[in-house]
Amino acid sequence: MPKPTGPGSRGRNDGRAPRGSGGGKGRGPRRGPGGKPPVRNRPRREAPREFPEGVDLVLVRFKGNRKGYYHNRRRVPLKVGQYCLVEADRGKDMGRVTYIGKGRLEWWAFAQDQGVLAAATEQDLARLHENRGDEWEFYDICLEKILARKLNMNLVSVERQFDHKKITFYFTAEKRVDFRELVRDLAGVFRTRIELRQIGVRDEARFKGGIGICGREFCCSGFLHRFVPVTLKMAKAQQLPLNPAKLSGPCGRLRCCINYEDKLYQELRRNLPRVGATVRTPEGRGVVRKLDLLREACAVEIPGLDGLREFPADKLRWNGEHSLPAGRRGPGPVSPPS
Repeated sequence: MPKPTGPGSRGRNDGRAPRGSGGGKGRGPRRGPGGKPPVRNRPRREAPREFPEGVDLVLVRFKGNRKGYYHNRRRVPLKVGQYCLVEADRGKDMGRVTYIGKGRLEWWAFAQDQGVLAAATEQDLARLHENRGDEWEFYDICLEKILARKLNMNLVSVERQFDHKKITFYFTAEKRVDFRELVRDLAGVFRTRIELRQIGVRDEARFKGGIGICGREFCCSGFLHRFVPVTLKMAKAQQLPLNPAKLSGPCGRLRCCINYEDKLYQELRRNLPRVGATVRTPEGRGVVRKLDLLREACAVEIPGLDGLREFPADKLRWNGEHSLPAGRRGPGPVSPPS
């Protein structure tokens, strides 16, 4: 039987039992504008324009690499690596401190409404250890209920809130799942608030963690705070081989690291002609056949000369509007002719 792994901070479908015992009428997954699932961890307020004076931001890491931002207005003495109690959904939770400082302004959109309560004691650490042990049993119980209901969903992880006021079950599914009856079953067993959260394959990879093709820990499990869109256009701009096996991560999606240098490559491309453009070189007019973005050089085919000649960009002259190949004419960088 598979073992539970850690939860993440972002979900797509949110089915909660009503307040109290978790029983009653279930509404199933909520939907946002246009029928899309709501965005998890949406800030309650906009980010402030200035950093609060005399208040540190504390970044806390929970089970399964889930991260949260909290203010420390109580001035609780903390150190990186220490466990602390923080404000949670109608209660309190416990996690490990990974950063203390001013942070970023966008982090304060979350941190200004939730704060650090206290440093964890030995009794708190013992209770956290008990919670982790109970989550294995909760996982098995939920899995049995899913099989009994014949629901097409894959249970990924279970997380019990530190104060025992809520249990969150994370799952993946190809389609939207009506789990209202499952929520009632679980609420009847555990007698607490139940939340079922549908996540994506990228979130699942972040929960489980692992080692990437580079030999380092998954970026999403380590330092990434949120996912950003990664497109095939970015890979093309970086002249990467369009091989799905090399571009995809363990989650089956394009690797997040493709986005890291995208701005640099876009800036370098603005200073170079396109492949197929006609340029003026010190040895005569020619057509660009290859680009070396990092060296900011072009391989040019010049009529009457054998092979390709390589020139740095500052030695070339071209007109970005009129020297493009047919079908690709448009605005581009314009350099004065020599």
